[in-house]
Amino acid sequence: MSIAMFPDVTVNGVTIPSAAIAAEAQNHEAPQGKPGLAWRKAARALIVRELLLQDAARIGIAAEPRELREGQRETEDEARIRAVIDARIEIDDPTSEAVQALWAKDPDRFRSPPLWEVSHILCAADPGDAGAREKASARAQILAEAARKTPKGFAKLAAEHSDCGSKSNGGALGQLSPGDTVPEFEVVLRQLSEGEITAEPVASRFGYHVVRLDAVAEGSVLPFDAVAPKLKAAMEKAAWAKAVQNLTQTLVNDAQIEGIDLTAF
Repeated sequence: MSIAMFPDVTVNGVTIPSAAIAAEAQNHEAPQGKPGLAWRKAARALIVRELLLQDAARIGIAAEPRELREGQRETEDEARIRAVIDARIEIDDPTSEAVQALWAKDPDRFRSPPLWEVSHILCAADPGDAGAREKASARAQILAEAARKTPKGFAKLAAEHSDCGSKSNGGALGQLSPGDTVPEFEVVLRQLSEGEITAEPVASRFGYHVVRLDAVAEGSVLPFDAVAPKLKAAMEKAAWAKAVQNLTQTLVNDAQIEGIDLTAF
């Protein structure tokens, strides 16, 4: 991005150099060929940062940097911005009635995770070995056709041909929950019906799988008491984010900003 294409920006008389905005733009996504969009996002981020620091100075906010994680602390500016937001924003705790009303809109959204009982046949191949992947895919295709033709022979096929240690159990992996396996495998489990064998081998980082869903226990709707704490926390987070947005927009509206038109945001 050519810095010369974009001007410096001033915020209540304080200059934010174009070079600083260009550096910040690396942290903002934009469609290919539209560097101006990333620049505008970066400019707004730095403008908001400057306005929060100016607000902290105006009301005399001082803050001690906190440790974010082991070996990393806030900068002085980050501490002041955190402190001024804390000072300016006050949100009410969601009432029990409001939390319950949100849950009651669609209780079906809140379910315990499903359990899948799964068997598979693995034709292993290193993800970086194109030749091995091609051979494994072809072998898995043959095994998938054989398994679908004679479903009762699945365990025998797994015992004789699978490259997974589960071959000693006829390919049985036992019960799996969301997150127990790789995403590319899990997405197939969500699509299969009980007793169904995949029509095509499933590609994963481990190779190619012929998968059979032996049984499934769909998650049950969770009672209100089980989800209330998480719902309340989510409502508090949403309210806080909205309050921060309102605060920063008020600061922008009241500021003298030159070099960029923020009304387009």
